[in-house]
Amino acid sequence: MHAITIPEFGGPEALTWAEVPDPEPGEGEVLIDVAASAVNRADLLQRQGHYPPPEGASPYPGLECSGRIADVGPGVSGWAVGDEVCALLSGGGYAERVVVPAGQVLPLPDGVDVVTAAGLPEVTATVWSNVFMVCNLRPGETLLVHGGASGIGTMAVQLAKAVGAKVAVTAGSADKLERCRELGADILINYREQDFVAELKSATDGAGADVILDIVGAKYLERNVKALAVNGRIVVIGLQGGVKGELHLGALLAKRGAIAATSLRGRPVAEKSAIVAAVREHVWPLIGSGRVRPVIDRTLPLRDAAEAHRVLEESGHVGKVVLKR
Repeated sequence: MHAITIPEFGGPEALTWAEVPDPEPGEGEVLIDVAASAVNRADLLQRQGHYPPPEGASPYPGLECSGRIADVGPGVSGWAVGDEVCALLSGGGYAERVVVPAGQVLPLPDGVDVVTAAGLPEVTATVWSNVFMVCNLRPGETLLVHGGASGIGTMAVQLAKAVGAKVAVTAGSADKLERCRELGADILINYREQDFVAELKSATDGAGADVILDIVGAKYLERNVKALAVNGRIVVIGLQGGVKGELHLGALLAKRGAIAATSLRGRPVAEKSAIVAAVREHVWPLIGSGRVRPVIDRTLPLRDAAEAHRVLEESGHVGKVVLKR
């Protein structure tokens, strides 16, 4: 088969279309003929040499895919050759075929085509596991989403609204904020021009956010605590703003607040399978009914993965960038 490989770390031009060995499914695994994959920030980090795949994972980038099952390994039940599916991967989505544990495979949601579905596994698993399984966002609470126009952000806005929460977002342009408003965001904050702590406090009568989904990390740590409501929860899922920050424990203690930091890629198969099962139970019906929808910025050929990486690095996109085989 062919795959996008990374012979040497570097810029987008480092991504190379090459012939590689075909994968074979082992115990509890399925083999997928890939129809499409999607681009995540983690792929950019892997290309730069900052985010190696977990032990035993495919060396090729791509944390999600969609396609058709080509083969099933021993011990697999519930899936058959020819099933149209999408899947959460530890790597290997930028390829013609990929092997994945059966527990990380999902059927296509009702009304979603096989190419579009490639943009769903990573964002739905990330948002559901963090906003709901870790932070237990409840109806009537306020969620603050940093990077509201990103793939994760656009899904977080919709899922939070679907369960009856109020949603605040930060984004870097009026156009991106308008797209967030169209998806249901209630409080729109341009982080380039406004102080998100002051804006959020003003919009919530001083209460702040009950849950904060943060992709920035160290740069926002102190202000996130200031923006937090009493009994609030912060979950850090990205480090675009650095890895080291100073935490005022007294301020966090006074709010009886909590901070969690999570990643998805390196979790054991059993944990990822549990998250995928929760997504299938809770998120797939919302997508099937049309209350939540995938947001795709553009679809590019898989061989043009370098251009897709440039799009993400320029941050002009809204939602997901999909790579079609």
